[in-house]
Amino acid sequence: MYKAVFNGKEITVETKVSLFSPNEADRGTLSMLRHVGFVPGMKLLDLGCGAGIVSLAACCFGLLPQDIVMTDIDPVASSVSLENMERNGFGGALVLTGDALSEVPGNDFDLILSNPPYHTDFKVAKTFIEKGFNRLKIGGKMYMVTKRKDWYKNKLISVFGGVKIYEDDGYFVFEAEKRNMSYASKKRPKV
Repeated sequence: MYKAVFNGKEITVETKVSLFSPNEADRGTLSMLRHVGFVPGMKLLDLGCGAGIVSLAACCFGLLPQDIVMTDIDPVASSVSLENMERNGFGGALVLTGDALSEVPGNDFDLILSNPPYHTDFKVAKTFIEKGFNRLKIGGKMYMVTKRKDWYKNKLISVFGGVKIYEDDGYFVFEAEKRNMSYASKKRPKV
């Protein structure tokens, strides 16, 4: 268990040894959260939610749990994140267990936030970016945080058409906005 403070509100995070960053809030996730502009009324997808720190922070900034969808491939993570939301008074989020976005309903998210597994191959991140793009509404933003820059920069540009990159506490925070309904790299038919 650890505590964290967002927007002047303290939260308690129970976790398990098997989950990512079991002893404290991950520095990369905290770096990402410093760059997100949460606005009440936004719809959030917490992609790879782990213990739920991203969604807990979003609620501290005024997002309603009913506007949050949390998903993780690990059923333990889904269970722990649901318990953490309820423990901190934020019951009502939709918490799912599934591979990437396989169980996630809707394509009208304002925000997708993720700290993808980046110490392995890029298969998971590739899926998160490509499938995540399709779940954002126009003007919606995807935020990701990693220690690697080039692959993520190139992939986000190829899908979104551009990306802002922030260097923060040894991490790269990527912000990409959906401006069109199709991937930037798709060729448009000649007229």
